[in-house]
Amino acid sequence: MTIMALNRIVVIEDEPAIRRGVVDALRATGYAVAEAGDGVRGQEEAVRLGVDLVLLDLLLPQRDGLDVLTEIRKVRPTLPVIILTARGTEEDRVRGLKMGADDYVVKPFSARELLARVEAVLRRAAGRPPEVVGARLGHAFIDFERREIRWSDQHRVEISETESALLRFLVANRQRAVSREELLTRLWGISSQRVETRTIDMHIARLRTKLRDPAGKDTPEAILTVRSQGYMAGPDLAPVDSPSKNGKSA
Repeated sequence: MTIMALNRIVVIEDEPAIRRGVVDALRATGYAVAEAGDGVRGQEEAVRLGVDLVLLDLLLPQRDGLDVLTEIRKVRPTLPVIILTARGTEEDRVRGLKMGADDYVVKPFSARELLARVEAVLRRAAGRPPEVVGARLGHAFIDFERREIRWSDQHRVEISETESALLRFLVANRQRAVSREELLTRLWGISSQRVETRTIDMHIARLRTKLRDPAGKDTPEAILTVRSQGYMAGPDLAPVDSPSKNGKSA
């Protein structure tokens, strides 16, 4: 089996024996592995920079696996996720896949099967666009990890987790207009039938205000309104896909 050196995988599984078996099999094959036994800790580990894939159980203490998956997708839209669970019904499989899981392995499974699935998902993920960790807009750098907009060391504006996820999603999909309904579904995991789409408009308005240059300089338009379609990233909002490319904050 051929894998990239030190792909980093997070295993989120509450049953110690299963978690230990999975972790040992992955490490023996050459992967770097982090592990967590509950949903809260697992989510924290999964959204760290440098993670290449998540193995996620559904039945977790503190936070359900599908809730963890929703949160992962807000922060890391393209991060590969394989669900590991005893829930084997078609309804559960379909729900997990619709929420963004890349594959689904039902317990009990063999180490050989799991490793094959991991390799296949990582191979497919190699062709995906890189993770967007930040963006440039004029003199500003938008840091999605720290959730702030920086013009200089003296001029910084904090943005909320929701604002960061919203802007990050628009940047990652900058080639097209994104509807309000899609933003609600992808970022909040809810239907526009349950929540007014004006919620999105209010977040966009706040972001536009925060993105104005505090020095009064002309700021390129970050978020465009596309009539009857939704919103899209402006042409001057350039993605940054590596922390080393973010330059100096000053």
